[in-house]
Amino acid sequence: MFVDSVDLTISSGKGGAGAISFWTEKFVIKGGPDGGDGGRGGSVFFKVDNNTDTLSGLRGRNHIKAENGRPGEGRKKYGRKGQDTTIIVPPGTVVVDMETGEELLDLIEEGQIVKFLEGGKGGLGNMHFKSSTNQRPTYAQPGLPGITKQVRLEMKLIADVGLVGYPNVGKSTLIATLSNARPQVANYEFTTLTPKLGVVHVSDYDSFMMADIPGIIEGASDGRGLGLEFLRHIERTKTLLLMIDAANYREMKYQYETLLVELDRYSETLAGRKHAIAITKIDSLSRDEVNTLTETFLKDIGLEANDTLKKYKADMNYLSYGFKTDFGVPLPQKEPLFVLPISSVAHINTEALRYALGDFVKNVKEETEAEEK
Repeated sequence: MFVDSVDLTISSGKGGAGAISFWTEKFVIKGGPDGGDGGRGGSVFFKVDNNTDTLSGLRGRNHIKAENGRPGEGRKKYGRKGQDTTIIVPPGTVVVDMETGEELLDLIEEGQIVKFLEGGKGGLGNMHFKSSTNQRPTYAQPGLPGITKQVRLEMKLIADVGLVGYPNVGKSTLIATLSNARPQVANYEFTTLTPKLGVVHVSDYDSFMMADIPGIIEGASDGRGLGLEFLRHIERTKTLLLMIDAANYREMKYQYETLLVELDRYSETLAGRKHAIAITKIDSLSRDEVNTLTETFLKDIGLEANDTLKKYKADMNYLSYGFKTDFGVPLPQKEPLFVLPISSVAHINTEALRYALGDFVKNVKEETEAEEK
């Protein structure tokens, strides 16, 4: 079962109490205090594991607690440290404080281990409190309590390209065509109920990750359809591919503007991501019909068709739009990088889309790295 959000109460262990003890042995008069210290409580760690792709293993575990430290004993024996607890999560997990809404941890790197809650310190035994004026201390410290936090774990997929579109627009078919993913594909809306990831190979040494999420409809921000529940899974992507259905009863401009509006209502940052447009299901229409629809759509959003996509071996019998300058320049936020009619079923322009997206992802990464420096 795909689970991408769980609420948990997490507690580190309490420190063990120090011991109150006095050395008693034959022929030893007034041996003095010998109470040992309590052990430190166990800590709580998070570990990122690539072999985990869901939070389902944590579902139903309402309270995760590390072991308490053991109390000290006589003969100056220290209590055993409480056993640590390690919570294994998939890459891309975010830990959010439920009380404040603050993001506490963002766990991305494979094998990353982070200490989340420190165990309570063990108390000192009475042997530490002996003095010239107090030869028989009857006091020892209690262990310090552990820390308890109520958190929400949210998984956000790590991908380079996020597919966004209405239900049944062809997202699952595209990711199955371009990548090794095998999502459920059927001719009805909301076939995809959970996000899917696929690796798209551009060459032997170059690839990128594509994420498919359930479809968005108008009013999704108000909870219609599946709402915006799964948009968190494309928050990490630097690039978006907006998919517009040429065979849908909704006008293409309306689909495009609705997607931008719903993205903006969810997150201004996500709405500002650089994006491209794929016009899907062109195999269901004649070439002239596709070109007429594409030309109308380009004019509606203020663009003109050109043949810049020739270098990706796009079928130029179909009208398309490519960014007129090279990819290396900063790209406008609201204007798409390219508009390309495709058919995943008939494999029209799917290879051109593969290589165009590969360059798109590569150059956006380089641009981001340059800005960070």
